[in-house]
Amino acid sequence: MLNFDFHNPTHIAFGEGRVADLDRLVPAQARVLILVGGASAEKNGTLAEVRQALGARTHATFSGIEPNPSYETALRAVQQVREGSFDFLLAVGGGSVIDAVKFIAAAVHIEGDPWSILEKRGRNIARAMPFGAVLTLPATGSEMNNGSVITHRAKGAKLPFSSAHCFPRFAVLDPTKTYTLPPQQLANGVVDAFVHTTEQYLTYPVNALVQDRFAEGILQTLVEVGPRILAAPEPVYADRANMMWTATLALNGLIGAGVPQDWATHMIGHELTALHGIDHARTLAIVLPALLNDRRESKRAKLLQYAERVWGLREGDEEARISAAIERTRAFFESLGVPTRLGAYGLGAEHVDAVVAQLEAHGMVKLGEQRDITPEVARRILLAAL
Repeated sequence: MLNFDFHNPTHIAFGEGRVADLDRLVPAQARVLILVGGASAEKNGTLAEVRQALGARTHATFSGIEPNPSYETALRAVQQVREGSFDFLLAVGGGSVIDAVKFIAAAVHIEGDPWSILEKRGRNIARAMPFGAVLTLPATGSEMNNGSVITHRAKGAKLPFSSAHCFPRFAVLDPTKTYTLPPQQLANGVVDAFVHTTEQYLTYPVNALVQDRFAEGILQTLVEVGPRILAAPEPVYADRANMMWTATLALNGLIGAGVPQDWATHMIGHELTALHGIDHARTLAIVLPALLNDRRESKRAKLLQYAERVWGLREGDEEARISAAIERTRAFFESLGVPTRLGAYGLGAEHVDAVVAQLEAHGMVKLGEQRDITPEVARRILLAAL
């Protein structure tokens, strides 16, 4: 096992009816800016619950944070924070809203162009506003980590950052808030959590037995409950609860402690989203099977472990088991209604060079746990995903 530091200060309030706990979780004298995406939080009553729980606290609402949150929209929120003298932020939504709030919380204190936060990957963040989250879409794990991804529409760039100052103070996880989500968002959430887990698990062995078992349990849970959630005629609380907590555990730092991590699938996927507007999770479903097949030699030991422990594949030679595990992964995504080929999104070989050029422009030239996914390898992976 590799040396590591693990610290996660986010308080989790899990279960039905926990939005009411905002009354004790948010400081009594706080001036709160609530941040939301579209109109769903208003329509399904979540926003009303939040406002009721805040009681007599001064609060206002900023709406319009997009999927793949934009730098431009976030700057408008920064302006509202400053003009309204707000001192606490509350994200109500999924990972996009929470990611935006992390950036806003840091950008308020940045002198000069806040895009420098992304260019420096968060290393220039010295402090951030306190904030919490009410999660409505389980997927990214942003509710319990310090990372964020922001898209600059004008630059055509989608970049990540992280900072120890950007952990949520708390996150409210009420599984019933997922009941009104459309099937596409539920499927995206399952895929996102699945790939978050594989990015930390499908690398190379370092004798991190507990982390491996945790990761395998997360993957098995997603394989079990994902299809059931999509097939159920009515929401089942137990399945939604397991999905919500699994997505959080997939990226709260626990399974990534002391192990090598990949993240090449995410970096390539970010460029597909920035250039073509494909849902983040769907870009991951496109890239991951092709990447695993290309890197099957360097990932051999973990792919064989994955084949046996997650998919129960024990028959045949090693190459056959690895191929079968990759095809099971692809089939799982497809079974959720998530296409795994670029062609399904109207993209062909002529689009690959632009993606590779963006990777190069953003310094993504040595990706993967071995730092061996060069632009040429990325091109090969994308061509294999056609």
